[in-house]
Amino acid sequence: MNDLKCFLAVMEYEPAEHVPNWEAGVWPQTRRRWEREGLDPHRFHFDWFSGEAALGMDAREFIHFDGDLVPPFEQEVLEEDEQTVVFRDTKGRVRRALKKDSVGEARMCMDTYLRHVVETPDDWQRIKKRYQPGDARRYEPNWRDLRVEGWRARHHPLIFGPNMSTMGFYWFARELMGTENLSFAWYDQPKLMDDMMEHWEHFLIEAARPILDATSVEYVCLSEDLSMKTGPLLGPETYRRFIFPHLCRVIGFFKSRGVRYVCIDTDGNPEPLIPMMLDAGVDAIWPLERTAGQDPQRLRRTFGRSLRLWGGVDKRELAMGPEAIDAHLNTLVPMIEEGGFIPTVDHSVPPDVSWDHFRHYMERKQDLLRGRL
Repeated sequence: MNDLKCFLAVMEYEPAEHVPNWEAGVWPQTRRRWEREGLDPHRFHFDWFSGEAALGMDAREFIHFDGDLVPPFEQEVLEEDEQTVVFRDTKGRVRRALKKDSVGEARMCMDTYLRHVVETPDDWQRIKKRYQPGDARRYEPNWRDLRVEGWRARHHPLIFGPNMSTMGFYWFARELMGTENLSFAWYDQPKLMDDMMEHWEHFLIEAARPILDATSVEYVCLSEDLSMKTGPLLGPETYRRFIFPHLCRVIGFFKSRGVRYVCIDTDGNPEPLIPMMLDAGVDAIWPLERTAGQDPQRLRRTFGRSLRLWGGVDKRELAMGPEAIDAHLNTLVPMIEEGGFIPTVDHSVPPDVSWDHFRHYMERKQDLLRGRL
């Protein structure tokens, strides 16, 4: 079975030669550590969503799409001292970042967000002009001539948009307003939020339309990150009022154009919202963050087979060594046997995981995916 057939079989709870071997990636700090520990950087491209052949990962293909501001803001440094830098990023946000242990723009802790670009309805009307779905700059040049024939003849899953390029409704608004401002805006500025959600429905549909008119795809993953450790960052009533009807229409459009599955990407614990996601047509969630109590077996018992599950490998166990890794993977055997589950590390691999421990994980994971564990 090729990678595409294996993916479809697992998603439909049918027999497969193996469960897909997917991973999200590693922190740049992790890569730096692994190179010190013997990793040959010339054997890896570190685009793990597309698959890392040197580690036995399955292939996926992500159709190029830019769902962000077009044009972006010009990034510029506003202030700087020995420990921190204050800068405006390409989304127009002003951020303060710690320099210590940074690798490029990847830092060991989150930046402090000092200002966002949407605070008033007038701000939104200005920014809205940068979110026009038909802008040719959002797609690969000459994609119809260069790509469509290959997409139609594929033997691997094809996905519309790379990771984080197809933002969900909450993620889109949070990027522009910030978590705190957005939390108030649902209540204080409902007309503004209605307009933003309506526009994002229109954007997601019209941006995908030319691609989906040219080819089918296996799935679209909407990046949401709408949850914290103990639950969602907005309540079920707010979600139903502002997001649910738009999500229904977007997923309805996707599936009418041959999209097989729709996935929601959120860290944290989204459980109070999952019933509405399922009602809207969502098929899968990931990465099932263990620190937020997202146990795949419990989620399967709670939500049944309609919800496929991706992720769920506790990154903390990888740092503890082979014995802990083996014991953790053994707990996933029932999920592999049942189907509808693709195990991956529950986020990018952090730098407390050694190269030896990660290699052991990948070797034992191959046994898990092929039913040999």
